[in-house]
Amino acid sequence: MGSGRRGRLITERDKQETIVLIEEAHEAGCRIKPACELLELDIRTLQRWQCADNLNDKRHGPITQPANKLTAAQRARILEVANSAPYCNQSPSQIVPNLADEQIYIASESSFYRTLKQANMLKHRSASKPKAHKKPAEFSAIKPNQLWTWDITYLMSLIRGQYFYLYLFVDVFSRKIVGFDVFDTESAEHAAEVVTDAYINEKLREGDVALHSDNGGPMKGATMLATLKNLGVMPSFSRPSVSNDNPYSESLFKTLKYCPEYPSNPFACVADAKGWVKKFVDWYNNIHLHSGIKFVTPNSRHQGLDKQILEKRIVVYQRAKQENPNRWSKKTRNWEHVDIVYLNKKSNSKKMAA
Repeated sequence: MGSGRRGRLITERDKQETIVLIEEAHEAGCRIKPACELLELDIRTLQRWQCADNLNDKRHGPITQPANKLTAAQRARILEVANSAPYCNQSPSQIVPNLADEQIYIASESSFYRTLKQANMLKHRSASKPKAHKKPAEFSAIKPNQLWTWDITYLMSLIRGQYFYLYLFVDVFSRKIVGFDVFDTESAEHAAEVVTDAYINEKLREGDVALHSDNGGPMKGATMLATLKNLGVMPSFSRPSVSNDNPYSESLFKTLKYCPEYPSNPFACVADAKGWVKKFVDWYNNIHLHSGIKFVTPNSRHQGLDKQILEKRIVVYQRAKQENPNRWSKKTRNWEHVDIVYLNKKSNSKKMAA
């Protein structure tokens, strides 16, 4: 086997057909070199194919073995020692030093690891296997107040090493910030207080909303979980250290901390931090055109006003295309309403509306 100039795999049949084509062209009066160039074939390659006893690839790897390669007896010795009673529960990084303390050298740690791997003996035992965490359950929302996410982020204070903590709850369907507060500590009690206020302000009932968060202490604290149970809110949690499981809250925090109005100096007190966040929430909910919901404000989507806004945009674009069709080589911009939003969407689910 060989490969052509463009990386295509050349079969023995391809070689035979190529030789026949070039020979026929040569008999018809064409020179061999231009015929090879037309087929993107080097003339030396053609000569090699023609002169070979057969068209099988003659290339092979190195025919000599490394001088330091372990012998079969040495590999067997490694397996024998690694599986012996004193060392069967030790890793090669422990076996080799222990052997050295006994004035014995068999092979390096890497040779032990390589030999054990080749013998399929380098696996986690059941008790030492790292715990596998399944991806959180898929959620979807087709209207506001079906699915919320929340998280906590640091806000800098004037005292180095001390922070204020922003608790932020967001509706996944509309992207509206439905609840927030700032405290000087992290606790499940504070989280329970904020979620209760948001629940009351949105006039929810038992079973209306699911709440997703990461695995932090305030999220899984007894007070917070008891509050969610009393409110009839179903909790959901991300996998440990997997921020992608809570993308809406993570994205919101980036918007908050990278907006031009974010203070360059630390906050002097909790009241200052809370005052600035209040202004940000007002801007975010009522002025900010969110890219994830077709550039409408979260509040307009939360109130169901976004459909009318998007319909008007469609009319504007259709009229612009009719007035000057030469400027439109394809369809107009997609301003269709985002009907469903997913959290931790499975690969076999319907494609998420962008």
